[in-house]
Amino acid sequence: MSDAIYLKQMELGPMQNFVYLVGDPVARQCVVVDPAWEIETIVQTAAADDMTIVAALVTHTHQDHVGGHLFGMDIPGVEDLLEKVKTKVYVHKAEREFLKGYGSDLVKVDGNDTLRVGRLELTFLHTPGHTPGSQCFLVDGRLISGDTLFIGSCGRTDLPGSDPTEMYYSLTQRLAKLPDETVLFPGHNYGGLSSTIGNEKRGNPFMRFAALGDFLRVMGGGRIVLP
Repeated sequence: MSDAIYLKQMELGPMQNFVYLVGDPVARQCVVVDPAWEIETIVQTAAADDMTIVAALVTHTHQDHVGGHLFGMDIPGVEDLLEKVKTKVYVHKAEREFLKGYGSDLVKVDGNDTLRVGRLELTFLHTPGHTPGSQCFLVDGRLISGDTLFIGSCGRTDLPGSDPTEMYYSLTQRLAKLPDETVLFPGHNYGGLSSTIGNEKRGNPFMRFAALGDFLRVMGGGRIVLP
């Protein structure tokens, strides 16, 4: 384990979700990003690494990332985590209404808010498009991107609350402004384990559109329709 940052990537569930533990290996504190599917595995992994979970971060509130009923499945998620770990749950303010019943355990955040985890500072980046409150987490030159940016593709924009125009700006302006060497960790294993912002700017077609109109034509009114 590096003495600079602790980062554990776990692929959990049938939808190839990535769940992350990220933190300070000196302070032995970490956050869990998008706790869902196999809560006991997440908690046991942190414990085995002698890390204490001090926060749960939500990239967006779709059930495969936070738990709930989806496609006939009852997915364990945030609620199940809180039964095992006493911690705060951080969600973008635009999606606060979709997480009910957490009371004082729920913390609303906005773009450019920060969270201290031991010696590390994590920055919340608001990247709407897939959902209104989609957010990415930037820490120590690493970006956990949820369903905003995948390796070689991007999140869907044909779902309730999606906005392809906002997705265009999130990809080509908000995330494209990050340093090329920023390491990308996506929300699903749809194209590999990790990449860099530079590689995605060069090779991901959804980050290469110079004009919004061209992007929207390819998205087909929200659906991704690559030629």
